[in-house]
Amino acid sequence: MAKKRSKSLGDPTLLKPLDKQDGILQVIIETPKGSRNKFAFDAKQKIFSLKKVLPAGMVFPYDFGFLPQTIAPDGDPIDVLLLMDEPAFPGIVVRSRLIGVIEGEQLEGKKKIRNDRLVAIAEANHMYANIRRLSDLPGKFLHELEDFFVNYHSLEGKRYKLLGCKTTAVALQLIEKARKAA
Repeated sequence: MAKKRSKSLGDPTLLKPLDKQDGILQVIIETPKGSRNKFAFDAKQKIFSLKKVLPAGMVFPYDFGFLPQTIAPDGDPIDVLLLMDEPAFPGIVVRSRLIGVIEGEQLEGKKKIRNDRLVAIAEANHMYANIRRLSDLPGKFLHELEDFFVNYHSLEGKRYKLLGCKTTAVALQLIEKARKAA
C-alpha cells in the first residue's frame, strides 16, 4: 500500500496577503538587502530562481518582496520594499506593518507602466520600530531610493520616474485593487 503524502504549502502565492484583524501584511521575500542577485518566484515551478545579477558595486538597498494573491498593473504581484534590521532570505514570509507607497512609473520605449512599491516595516525589528509613516523616514531616504530605481531600470533599457509618496490609506486602496485583479 502506498504511503499517503501529506499536503504542504509549496506555493507562497497562496498565502493571504493581509491579516484583516490587525492589518499586518504577509510579505514574501524575493531579494534580500545587500544582494547583487535578483531573485524572483517562478510560479510554474513553484520555486525561487535567480533572475539576474547586478553589476559590481550595485546591491539592493533594502529587502524586496511581494504581496501574495495580488496583481499590480505591471502584471506581477504588488511589490513591497521592506525595512528590517537584518537581511531576510528568499522565500520566507515576514509579517509587516504598512507605512505607505512609493508611486513610480517605468517607461519602456513609449509604453508607460505603473510600478508602485508598497513600503512596510517588519513587525519584528528594533531599528524601525518607531516609524509609522513614510514621512517619518529621513529626507535622503527617498532620494537614494529614486537613484537606485533609476539605475536599476536603466540596466534593462527602461526609464523610471518617481511620481510621489502616498499614505497608508492610498496603499491599502492599491492592495484592494491588486487583490481584485488576481
